[in-house]
Amino acid sequence: MFQRDLGIDLGTANILVYLKGEGIILNEPSVIAINDNGSIVAVGEEAKEMVGRTPGNISASRPLKDGVIADYETTVKMMKYFIDKSKKSRYFSSKPRVVVCAPTCVTSVQIRAYKNAAKQAGAKEVYIIEEPFAAAIGANLPVSEPVGSMIVDIGGGTTEVAIISLGAIVISETLKVGGDEMDRIIESYIKKKYNLLIGERTAEKLKINLGCALVPEEETTFNIRGRDIVSGLPKSLAVKSHEIHEALADIIKQISDIVKRTLEQCPPELSGDIIERGVVLTGGCALLARLAEYLQAEIRTPVFVAEDALNCVAIGTGRALENIAVLR
Repeated sequence: MFQRDLGIDLGTANILVYLKGEGIILNEPSVIAINDNGSIVAVGEEAKEMVGRTPGNISASRPLKDGVIADYETTVKMMKYFIDKSKKSRYFSSKPRVVVCAPTCVTSVQIRAYKNAAKQAGAKEVYIIEEPFAAAIGANLPVSEPVGSMIVDIGGGTTEVAIISLGAIVISETLKVGGDEMDRIIESYIKKKYNLLIGERTAEKLKINLGCALVPEEETTFNIRGRDIVSGLPKSLAVKSHEIHEALADIIKQISDIVKRTLEQCPPELSGDIIERGVVLTGGCALLARLAEYLQAEIRTPVFVAEDALNCVAIGTGRALENIAVLR
C-alpha cells in the first residue's frame, strides 16, 4: 500500500475521479439513492436509473445544486463511496491527498464545507482549485504565461467564465444555470405546449438529440413518452428540433450575455490576447450543437470547443496534483 493522490471534479451532474499517474478512473452521475433508514441503496449510474422510479421508502437525489453542496451529509456519503471505490480498484493507502474543484463564486463557509466533506469521506489532506482554472489547465491553455486566456465552462449547475493570466484568474463571472436548467426548461416547455409531463432523463435526451444554439438548418424529430395531464394516460409525442431551439433560446442568450460582460471588464492588453487566441468552451454543454458558432457571432471573437471538453475540469484537477506545493 502506498500514497496516491486523487483529483475530484465534484460536479452537479457528474463526479469524475482522477488518479495521479493514471488519469480518470471513475466517471459517474452525481446521484445517490438512500433508504429511509439512511443506508445507501445505489450511487452513480445505478442511482440515476432510479430517478423518478423509486418506491416511497427510497429517495434518489443529487446532493449538489448550482455547483455547490446542497445536502452536506449525503454529499459526504457519496464522496466516501467514490473514494473507497478508487482505493479498492487501485490498492493505495487509506488516506489519500485530494484536490477538489469548486466554483469561483463559493464563499469561505462553502469552501470549509468542501474540505470537511472530503476529510469525512476519507481524505488525509484536501486542497481546493477553482473550476474554470482547472478547466483551463485541462484544455491545455498557457495559464502560467503572461498572456490572456479565456475559458467558458458550462457544467450541469453553473456557467463559469474566466480570464486567466500568470497563473491566476484576473476576472471571473458565474451564472447559476447550466445543463440541469436546460433540462428543466425543456420539461416546462413540453408541459406547457403539449400538456405532457416528462422526466428529467427524457428532457436530457431531447437536449442531446435536438438541442441547437442556432435555428436548425434541417428539421429533425425525436420520439418521447410521458403522461398526458388531461387524461392521465401514457402518451407518445414526436418533438421537432426547432421546438427545442425555441425552448433553449433564452438560456443560451444568458450565457452569451455573461461572456460579453466578462469581456467588457477585461484589461486592453489581455483583450488583444483573447482576440488573437480565441475563447475556449469546456463542460458538457459546450457540446451543444452550434454553440461555439453562435457565441462567435455574438462576441466577434474566435470560439473553440476544447478537445475532450466534457472531462477538462477533471483532467485539470488531476494535473494540479503535480503542484500540490502551489495549492498549499
